[in-house]
Amino acid sequence: MIRRVMDSSGQKRGTATETGPDRLPTMSDVAARAGVSRQLVSMVFRGVSGPSEASRKLVLAAAAELDFRPNASARLLRQSRTHLIGVLFSAMNSFEGRVVERLLERAAEEGYGVVLGPVTERRTTEVVISQLLEHRVGALACYNPDPESPALKRALELMPVVWMGERSREPRADVVRTDDDAGLALLVSHLAGLGHREIAYAGGLGGVVGPDRAQTYRAAMAAQGLAGEIDVVEVAFGEEDGATAARTLLAREKLPTAVIGCSDHCGAGLLATFRQAGVDVPGAISVTGYDDSDIASLSYNDLTAIHQDVNLTVEATLSAITRRLADSEAPPMDVATTATLIARSTTRPPRD
Repeated sequence: MIRRVMDSSGQKRGTATETGPDRLPTMSDVAARAGVSRQLVSMVFRGVSGPSEASRKLVLAAAAELDFRPNASARLLRQSRTHLIGVLFSAMNSFEGRVVERLLERAAEEGYGVVLGPVTERRTTEVVISQLLEHRVGALACYNPDPESPALKRALELMPVVWMGERSREPRADVVRTDDDAGLALLVSHLAGLGHREIAYAGGLGGVVGPDRAQTYRAAMAAQGLAGEIDVVEVAFGEEDGATAARTLLAREKLPTAVIGCSDHCGAGLLATFRQAGVDVPGAISVTGYDDSDIASLSYNDLTAIHQDVNLTVEATLSAITRRLADSEAPPMDVATTATLIARSTTRPPRD
């Protein structure tokens, strides 16, 4: 409802809108309260030259009275570059969640907003990226996207895209990933150094990174002179995948002395299933994860794992985005962040 606003002398000062509890105030409401044009209000909040200091104070006072907040989304949509980064990630992956949390903080410090696009069974790469493009993001950071997605291919033509978590054959995308070659070599070397020879691997499925890590495990085993002991139990990255791998190993006549989980989630599934079956970890079998997420460091898991550095991942991702936004012709880069071994209580020398 619009009402006239009078000053103490009874003269009309302007109009004001009663926003009520069910409607947020707008720039028009601020203009009405201040008795100025909407254009002047817009100029004040955009920080452009023109309005006098008195007009600026009048507008800001009216905005404070109405508890008005500028609509950042609408402002961004009017700009040729939105300074929005769309992020595609798995809501079920603990490590990816930590990266996204840190990316939100660092992007804000650099003047960027972040639009989150969690992937689920129904919210595929195609669905998520299509929605992110509808938000007019200026760049994308995507964890393990479906390379066949038409929306992803369209995005690659329009904006910088950082492909995260795995190698990519896409020549237009920057890549930020962990050095899996070093990571698997560290795990196999750690276990072999403890005296293990029968070292199985639970993984091999899931996107590009699943088969890639399994192949890297094979190379690491061969480098330790254990090519004859290569043992891949094909599962994906989740807890239930780890449980499936554990049940597969338990069904054999003899367990290996160690098993590497392709992720912390997989490692946690392995660990829980072995314990449920009464198998001593690490007494009867050593177990590792990969990522060093919060799951690995939980006191009741205390899982040996390869540490992926959250800060290095975020800094490399932001650097790639800002570099490509500044120079669209800059060549894409492949950044492999440092992998380090975190040894915990789930690995020990095998029993004689």
